[in-house]
Amino acid sequence: MALALLRLRLMPSAVALALLLVACSGVARGQDTERIEGSAGDVLEDDPVGRLKVYVYELPTKYNKKMVAKDSRCLSHMFAAEIFMHRFLVSSAIRTLNPEEADWFYTPVYTTCDLTPWGHPLPFKSPRIMRSAIQFISSHWPYWNRTEGADHFFVVPHDFGACFHYQEEKAIERGILPLLRRATLVQTFGQKDHVCLKEGSINIPPYAPPQKMKTHLVPPETPRSIFVYFRGLFYDTANDPEGGYYARGARASVWENFKNNPLFDISTDHPPTYYEDMQRSIFCLCPLGWAPWSPRLVEAVVFGCIPVIIADDIVLPFADAIPWDEIGVFVAEDDVPKLDTILTSIPMEVILRKQRLLANPSMKQAMLFPQPAQPGDAFHQILNGLARKLPHDKAVHLNPGQKVLNWTQGPVGDLKPW
Repeated sequence: MALALLRLRLMPSAVALALLLVACSGVARGQDTERIEGSAGDVLEDDPVGRLKVYVYELPTKYNKKMVAKDSRCLSHMFAAEIFMHRFLVSSAIRTLNPEEADWFYTPVYTTCDLTPWGHPLPFKSPRIMRSAIQFISSHWPYWNRTEGADHFFVVPHDFGACFHYQEEKAIERGILPLLRRATLVQTFGQKDHVCLKEGSINIPPYAPPQKMKTHLVPPETPRSIFVYFRGLFYDTANDPEGGYYARGARASVWENFKNNPLFDISTDHPPTYYEDMQRSIFCLCPLGWAPWSPRLVEAVVFGCIPVIIADDIVLPFADAIPWDEIGVFVAEDDVPKLDTILTSIPMEVILRKQRLLANPSMKQAMLFPQPAQPGDAFHQILNGLARKLPHDKAVHLNPGQKVLNWTQGPVGDLKPW
């Protein structure tokens, strides 16, 4: 195989592609999976039951169930983790009905269930909804007030988490909602040294519909005949008409450099065979968009396609449990023009090992929010993350009458009642 890769530089691209795919077609899906060794594997297989107790606040249904009843699309959106986390906790063995014994408190508020006619979430009401929910729990129970949320966690799966805006510039300007600055945030957004990523947050994968994905599984013997695969936007002309700002130009660079390269199957089309195509691919590009992450990361792992992560400073989901360096390929945004050289230079034994690790069922399970829940899934990984933050430091408890958070801080519009 080393000789084959050496010859790639000396052959026409079409011949090189054929040689590479013949070599990779020997990767059998039925081969033995590779267990994740070391601390990552141990953490991935943790069982949170018996290690923590969570009290779920009972809120008026306007904060959650009524929102879903009004727009059922919220159940299939990539931000749906907030809904399914609530449903999971209500029937989970870690739930306690006695708040005095709780390690953590959970407020089931669906801040992303406000969609445009096109299905995009509108975050403009989110700060008011969240403030209103916190005001409700603080006036009906004593537990928020004694810590101002330091032993509470919230699921905030927006593009930029609890900054509650879909445009990064505006999100940075807003910052994290002041009332959440002592709480633990469970969020999809993750970027190092970013104002919208609070230290101690638990980063999770976006929601991808498990049942839908299951119905598109291909036969195990199907060869991986596509070298590099991507479907999605390269330019967001509606929001970035001059180009270059969207995805910091990384997606545009993919298109301009590789649109005519036979190694790359890339397009803006989203075919009905999208899931099947990923299972026929060796590498799946996972470039940043407006935020560093996308559901492609989940899809690639579930379908055993090696994720090529193009997002500088990304903080990946469950990074203490999933060995991303071992299952993925990281390419700097500035190195996108060299993608073909980078990927064809990876030794075959490295590709095979990444595929064996990706074939591990526990890896796939950790990226999904199935209904009903299953051992080791994303719900359990969130609970494992919360358990690892116990016991709480004594400093989380405030003295009687002590205040840390400023209820009136933030944009004037956030202070309007909801």
